[in-house]
Amino acid sequence: MIGRKDGIVPLSTTTPRSLVDQAIDGMRALLADGEWAVGARIPPEPELAAALGVSRNTVREAVRALAHTGVLEVRRGDGTYVAAANEVAAMMRRQVGRVDLQHVLEVRHAIETRAAALAAERRTEDDLRALTAVMERRAAAVAAADAAAFTDADAEFHLGVVAATHNPLLIELYAGFEDTLRATIHLDDETTELADEHVAVFDAIRARDAGAAAAAVTGLLHTLAR
Repeated sequence: MIGRKDGIVPLSTTTPRSLVDQAIDGMRALLADGEWAVGARIPPEPELAAALGVSRNTVREAVRALAHTGVLEVRRGDGTYVAAANEVAAMMRRQVGRVDLQHVLEVRHAIETRAAALAAERRTEDDLRALTAVMERRAAAVAAADAAAFTDADAEFHLGVVAATHNPLLIELYAGFEDTLRATIHLDDETTELADEHVAVFDAIRARDAGAAAAAVTGLLHTLAR
C-alpha cells in the first residue's frame, strides 16, 4: 500500500531521474563551464553520446528539449549550435526582441546601474584586470578604426561590469541583452565622449564608489539614448 498507517505520505521520493534529464544536465554543465560558447557548433550525436554515457536516442531527445527552450538551435544539414548560455538568457532574448528599443534601454538602465554599484562593492583584482584589458582593446579598435573589434570590446566591457557583481542570476539575465547591446554599439563621432564615460564607470568601480559607478552608467546610457 502507498502511504503510512497514519495516512501521511512522505514528501520525498526516490524516483530516479531519466537518462534524458541526466544528459540535459551534462550539456548544461558544458555550457556553464564555458566549454560550449554561444555561437559554437556542438559535437555530433555519437561523440556526445560517448561523452555523456548515454545512447544517441537519449542525446537526440536532450538536444530537442534544449532547442525547444531556445538554448540550442538545430540547423538542418549543418548541425546544432549554442543559441544561449542557459534557459534564462534564451527567454530574455525572446522577450527583448518583442519590445521597443526604448523599453529595452529602460530595463538596461535599471539593471546596469545596480550592477555597476554592486561591481564597485564586490569587484576583485581579477575583475579589474579583465576590465582594463577590455578598455585597452576598445581603445586599440578606435585607433585602428576597426568597427567589429570595437563592438566586441565595448560589449565585453558592459558584460564585464555585470560579471564583476558575482551574482549568477544577474549575469544570466543580462546575457539576454547581448544581441540588442551589440546592435546599439557604433564606431562614430560619439565614440570619444563614450570613451570618457566608460573610463568614469571603470574608475568608480576601481575606487569602490558604488554611487559614482551608478551615476556614471546613467550618464553613459543617456548618451546612448540620444
